[in-house]
Amino acid sequence: MFVTVIVNRRRFIYLLLLGLVLALLIFTPLLKLPQRLHEVIAQSRRLVPIYYVDTPEKKVAFSFDASWGAERTKRILDILDQFSIKTTFFLTGFWVEEYPDYVKLIAERGHEIGNHTYSHPHLGNLTEELIKEELLKVEQMIEQLTGQRPTLFRAPFGEYNNQIITVSEQLGYKTIQWSIDSLDWQNLTRDEIVQRVNHRAHKGAIILFHNNGLYTADALPEIINYYQRHGYQVVPISKLIYHQDFTIDPHSGAQIPDRKPGQR
Repeated sequence: MFVTVIVNRRRFIYLLLLGLVLALLIFTPLLKLPQRLHEVIAQSRRLVPIYYVDTPEKKVAFSFDASWGAERTKRILDILDQFSIKTTFFLTGFWVEEYPDYVKLIAERGHEIGNHTYSHPHLGNLTEELIKEELLKVEQMIEQLTGQRPTLFRAPFGEYNNQIITVSEQLGYKTIQWSIDSLDWQNLTRDEIVQRVNHRAHKGAIILFHNNGLYTADALPEIINYYQRHGYQVVPISKLIYHQDFTIDPHSGAQIPDRKPGQR
């Protein structure tokens, strides 16, 4: 009988320990589940740039990407001066190297300068470090020429992913897309450009042009007249977007304020 009691006690202790081990195996992962869910959600959250601004104000921003040629840039700047309009120019590094006088002229005319990378690559093919190099190299060039550090970034080809946006944010940039594309780089006619841009007018729009589009300068006066006639104010992108307390809709790219309209 004494032997039986010892065996039963040992068996009980063995089963108890086995149960504790099984419980740890089952419940330990569950204790970490909230943290893991948070990590999965964070990793799967789709980041998007600012396509347009959700605003009650009739404001829009014109933007010009500069990555090739400059012979039409002076005329565009003169037209913008004629209408007393300030805009945003996104410059590539090799364009800055080739046309430093135009970079200075753009800044002297009171226009905002944004970062469009150094070599206009497909950033999705680059590592985080190479993306940083692309942005920092042109940033330094622009600052040396104008005394101003750019704070807005537009990805080449409009291509982006979470890594691209995260890296640009780490470097102090807001990533900017567009809601109206003039398609001037496709050498559309003047009338085709005017129709595309004017028929898509909306509050908070960010409009994409190119500094050396074949008919961009021809189309600009009629586009500006249309927007001004319909009560729109054309401003640089930094004067249109919210700089704090906002969210970006992952589906539309709308920048939505977290506070009352009119406060930026």
